[in-house]
Amino acid sequence: MTPNPVEAVVIGASAGAVQALLEILPALPETYPLPILIVVHIPPDRASALPDLFAARCRLPVKEAEDKEIALPGVVYFAPADYHLLVESGGSLALSVDDPVNYSRPAIDVLFESAADAFGAALAGIVLTGANHDGAAGLKAIAEAGGLAIVEDPASAASAAMPAAARSACPTALVLDLPGIIDCMRRLAAAT
Repeated sequence: MTPNPVEAVVIGASAGAVQALLEILPALPETYPLPILIVVHIPPDRASALPDLFAARCRLPVKEAEDKEIALPGVVYFAPADYHLLVESGGSLALSVDDPVNYSRPAIDVLFESAADAFGAALAGIVLTGANHDGAAGLKAIAEAGGLAIVEDPASAASAAMPAAARSACPTALVLDLPGIIDCMRRLAAAT
């Protein structure tokens, strides 16, 4: 666990993301005190159904991130289709149509690296299931900023490539199965 109080959680996922997040997000209480910013690789040519899907199943408010809004405690924000999600200093969110990173827009690395710059050691980053290496560099940036790096155990992930790449890039990351990630997120909340 991290000695620093955490002010935000960032999560990245790709192949198998919906199933993993359906285990994690509904398990969080309505009093969860941290903003949760999520990038899931979704096709650029259609609106994301993720906010509606999760809003119906979670006790926390769930929404699509909007440009220039402040990330509020206890709210789950999903990156919209075909936009990078970034965090600016002061915790405001920004959307960008810059080039894809790791063939993806939104890209996990973009969110993680900008959030590491904004929150420093007061950030927790989680790389879940996925079939590429997006998130590896971003998780390393979070760890280098003093934040808490967490990787879904590749052995239990629906798609092991992304958490394995993140673990390789960030060997100090905690490696946890989904129940362990839920427990860790609850403990982070209790420490705020």
